[in-house]
Amino acid sequence: MNTQYLFITVVAMGLVTFVLRALPFMAGKFLRQHVFVKKLGDNLPLAIMCLLLLDALYGQSLNNSHNIWQELLAAVVVIVFQLRTRQPLLSILAGTVLYVLLRSIP
Repeated sequence: MNTQYLFITVVAMGLVTFVLRALPFMAGKFLRQHVFVKKLGDNLPLAIMCLLLLDALYGQSLNNSHNIWQELLAAVVVIVFQLRTRQPLLSILAGTVLYVLLRSIP
């Protein structure tokens, strides 16, 4: 292969990578004002968390169908903590600690 060809290829890949990473910062003002982006910001985190929860529960039920109560109890604790405290970090931490403790019980 030609050294010049390799150099041009690497520079082109670097430019494309830089532009793709800089684009959200350059378009930040437009993105903050766009209605669709605001709706995504409001709804997407909850949708992602629900999908992750359903995937985790479904995956655990396939692997261990008679012990899904541990995951369900941890999920209920997270929901209750979130509704009571409105502190996502505290809710996730409480659910994770409970889940680890329940899984460590033989």
